Amino acid sequence: MNELLFPVLALGGLALLFGLVLGYSSKKFAVEVDPKIPQVRECLPGANCGGCGFAGCDAYAEAVVTSGAAPNACPIGGAAASQKIAGIMGLEAGDSEPQIAYVKCQGTCGVAKEKYQYYGLKDCQEAVNVPGAGSKACDFGCLGLGSCVKACAFDALSIEDGVAKVNKDNCVACGACVKACPKDIIELVPQKQLVFVSCNSKDRGLDVKNACSVGCIGCGLCAKACPKDAITMVNNLSVIDYSKCVNCGLCAQKCPTKAILNFRKKPEPKA
Repeated sequence: MNELLFPVLALGGLALLFGLVLGYSSKKFAVEVDPKIPQVRECLPGANCGGCGFAGCDAYAEAVVTSGAAPNACPIGGAAASQKIAGIMGLEAGDSEPQIAYVKCQGTCGVAKEKYQYYGLKDCQEAVNVPGAGSKACDFGCLGLGSCVKACAFDALSIEDGVAKVNKDNCVACGACVKACPKDIIELVPQKQLVFVSCNSKDRGLDVKNACSVGCIGCGLCAKACPKDAITMVNNLSVIDYSKCVNCGLCAQKCPTKAILNFRKKPEPKA
């Protein structure tokens, strides 16, 4: 009996000793957490989308408190979350203009030509590594294989007729699709923006038309027509400065290939 009792008491004593040591160590070497961190975390939606530029909501909350990260970086929480976080930190929230993802390509199956039939994995990241950087005749166009769709955690993207499309009602502007696109076709734009260059080609003239009938040919007529100097030509492509654009739509009217789209609602005809 004593032979069994001694080992049990010895093990029990060691367990008690280790417990006391661990308890003391946890208090002695504990890292103090700023109480503002959980308060800021409570203001965040918990999507962990990475749209703020940090690994997730926990990392962003810590960065706000300890590193001075901006209180208005959460795209999902928007202005409401920004105001709450700013209040906790005693800061001004600043402007947090709502954004949305936009696909700069109209190269659907009916207007964009193909160089060959692609039979590989249905993944843009894989297709861009094959000869010709994909099957599209336009080296800059949407491959339509859905890497952006897979990356989106909010069911805001789909592939329609060979091109990615954004569901505005679901998009939270987290930027995951932007990072997933190997062609840099998707960008985040202000929600209020109504006029867009829907092309990503850096080619010019016939080189564009031979690949896609609705591509920007780099003629520059849109830039000349803009009354606000909001359009410049960069690498043969029209680029809109959204801070200057007033959505007048004159550039879209002048574009000979309809590479610029105007989503302004036309006024109802008078009775």
